[in-house]
Amino acid sequence: MYSIRINVGEQKLYVLNDEGDIEREYPVSTSKYGVGNENGSEKTPLGLHRIRDKIGGAMPINMVMIGRQPKGLLQDCIEQGVELPEDVITSRIMWLEGMEPGRNQGGYVDTYNRYIYIHGTSEEDKIGTPASIGCIRMLNRDVIELYRLVDIGTEVLIEE
Repeated sequence: MYSIRINVGEQKLYVLNDEGDIEREYPVSTSKYGVGNENGSEKTPLGLHRIRDKIGGAMPINMVMIGRQPKGLLQDCIEQGVELPEDVITSRIMWLEGMEPGRNQGGYVDTYNRYIYIHGTSEEDKIGTPASIGCIRMLNRDVIELYRLVDIGTEVLIEE
């Protein structure tokens, strides 16, 4: 089983095998507000997490999801004037759950209740620089590949 390590300073996501060797490396975009675990901060949370839910496995690339529900392909949504949120979520969602009570689990710092995801984005040109409002954004093709590689329960370490 794989594990994931996200390095905020490098803006990289690494997929590690059981021996801890890097199997894959992807550029990402974390929060433009930096790191932090507080509810409402719009920062990327640090610490050990796991993938609690995976959403979108059968959807086509660039499918827009609002409230974790498919709304149409990105280009169609734009053409039809669909009101899109600030951080458009596309293609796939891997919803993270904190595993460290008091740091990223429970109370005012709960990653899952903050809706922190690894997901595709409509702003692929910003990948590699901090630009999200808390989540970890990926290129759409990359997030689909990662989605296929990892399972619910996969551990995700987010570090500076």
